[in-house]
Amino acid sequence: MNRTTYPSIASMRHDRHKPLRTLADVTTASDDISAFLEHLREEDYALATQRVRRRFLTEYLEHALSTDGTPTALSSAALMELPRAEAWLADAKAGRTRRRNTLRGPDAPSAGASDRVRIITYNIFAEFVGTPWRLEVPPNTTGEHLDPDEAQRLLHTLAVQRPTGANAATSIRTAALAALVAATGRTISELAALDVADLQLDHRPPRILLDDGPLPLDTETLRTIRRWLRQRAGITSSLEGTDPGYLWVPTKTGRPIDDQVPPGARRAAVRTLHDAHRRLVLGILGTPIRPGALRHAR
Repeated sequence: MNRTTYPSIASMRHDRHKPLRTLADVTTASDDISAFLEHLREEDYALATQRVRRRFLTEYLEHALSTDGTPTALSSAALMELPRAEAWLADAKAGRTRRRNTLRGPDAPSAGASDRVRIITYNIFAEFVGTPWRLEVPPNTTGEHLDPDEAQRLLHTLAVQRPTGANAATSIRTAALAALVAATGRTISELAALDVADLQLDHRPPRILLDDGPLPLDTETLRTIRRWLRQRAGITSSLEGTDPGYLWVPTKTGRPIDDQVPPGARRAAVRTLHDAHRRLVLGILGTPIRPGALRHAR
């Protein structure tokens, strides 16, 4: 996908989702949600995508079932009726569906980005079960938060495209780091201290070790990280067995004062990693999208 045909963040479509069920199916909404989540797993959607879809569909169903007079065996056709969706979104916006406190307090309204992801999740599930109603998705005017599927499209573009004249190793390192930001929900500052030993790519499933435990990695993230590790191996090959094991290393010699220090012997600075992301995104998309935008909605 070249720069001139890359769609805007607001207009990205979820074309991998196809209606797999119809209203004739005699199943409950709970059954259909389980089938939808299994479909995402079988199609190897990013783990962040699966988590967010599960979270908001579960929230929607629980909200509907908590309404007086709602049958336990609620069908998808009934669940997806617009009045139910609008009531859910209104309560979510007011913070009444929140399960945990926030820095702004338990009654703070939800973030606009979360409301947008709720609407996208509703529309995707509606397509899956074959119900006719769709909600209008508000435009992403800031580009500061992306729906997980939007983030995956951006990550794929970062992984396969490189601006003319850009350093190949830097581009691949940036794509790998961006993939981990999306997969883990962590910031660049938090991921900058990782070592190669924190990756367990031969484990089943492949995973990364974080301070709060291991986290599995999806196929696309794994593929991009392996590409970076191959680039990194070329950079550190001159160290002759003294590789310190930093996951993110500089891709070229730094300032003159550092000329005697091989790139692979140092850990890449957080500022360097941020700057590389900014330049790569600008070079490919022509618009600034911060690394934090890749973190899945919480």
